[in-house]
Amino acid sequence: MKLCDLTREGSSVDVNDEIRILTSGQISTQQNPIPFETCITIRNYSFFYGAQQALFDVNLEVPEKQVTSIIGPSGCGKSTLIRNINRMNDLIDLTRYSGDILVKGQSIYDDELEVTEIRKRIGMVFQKSNPFPKSIYENVIYSLRVSGQNNRDFLDEVVENSLKAAALWDEVKDRLHKSALELSGGQMQRLCIARAIANQPEILLMDEPCSALDPLATAKVEELIFELKKQYTIVIVTHNMQQAARVSDFTAYFYMGRLIEYGETKKIFTNPSKKETEDYITGRLG
Repeated sequence: MKLCDLTREGSSVDVNDEIRILTSGQISTQQNPIPFETCITIRNYSFFYGAQQALFDVNLEVPEKQVTSIIGPSGCGKSTLIRNINRMNDLIDLTRYSGDILVKGQSIYDDELEVTEIRKRIGMVFQKSNPFPKSIYENVIYSLRVSGQNNRDFLDEVVENSLKAAALWDEVKDRLHKSALELSGGQMQRLCIARAIANQPEILLMDEPCSALDPLATAKVEELIFELKKQYTIVIVTHNMQQAARVSDFTAYFYMGRLIEYGETKKIFTNPSKKETEDYITGRLG
């Protein structure tokens, strides 16, 4: 089986029609600089849950306003890495790290930087949609309410702009004050994306955002990701290699806590440099 046959199993669409080909050359984690402005820099980063090491000396540069997918088998450290980018794992006891993660050149571990400020700059969308038991309107502006913002005109504008950006406005504009729990699964996930971008972050992290969605809802979220990258740097964790091929510009393959290969998505899926990557892409591993 050819590598290009695997990106859309069961589909007549060729991989070359699915992957947005970049005009610039191949990137690499070490040898060649990324031909874009770098948004996130991960340097010699290792992470531990107690005595168990989850990440090993990761070096990665994430380009600005591009979509970077992180792929790999379960337990390889994908979710651990993106949760660390906005310091969510700080809440877990007995964790520690070495190395550094920088956003626009500033360490997220800078003592002068409040964790709340980091999370305003870095939005997060989780595997399972998690709307609050509140109205659609209050879900979108929840973080603004918490920070003390009560200007109605401003909040109305944020709600409309965020829901439009999440491609949800036309579907819910007449029921903004109905419970968010009445939405479909796909609508709930797009609502969570709207909530994440209401703070106007620089970065969106998405951890398996489509794993619980049907194909139609998945297609809407993927279309949305393509639009959102015009404004945001997006990092998406996915087990779905067809999805990684469709939506991402760059792909990083992780295995057992180590970054095995990182490059332009087209190259990773059609001509990977490492045998381990090829084994995973072709289904011989993982």
